[in-house]
Amino acid sequence: MSVPLSPEEVARVAALAHLDLTDDEVVLFGRQLADILGYVAEIQAVDTSGVLPTAHVLDRVPLDRADEPRPTLPREEALANAPEAAQASGLFKVPRVIG
Repeated sequence: MSVPLSPEEVARVAALAHLDLTDDEVVLFGRQLADILGYVAEIQAVDTSGVLPTAHVLDRVPLDRADEPRPTLPREEALANAPEAAQASGLFKVPRVIG
């Protein structure tokens, strides 16, 4: 069973995340956060003392291929389907995303 969070605790977490919550959202998210924290507490209670630490779930080592030079896509072919390619300079034209 999860321990309920107070509206003040939910409001503090929301403020840290820069979220403006309605009163209904505070109640809803408070219940959801309490459920999540309860589940985390259950997971932390599992005895893992006999489990070997793992760095990856796959047993293949190494996971990466060798870094070897290989032929690349020709520039003209790479730019062929670009909506606004600068063919002369061989560059992609993209919309400005930072003011």
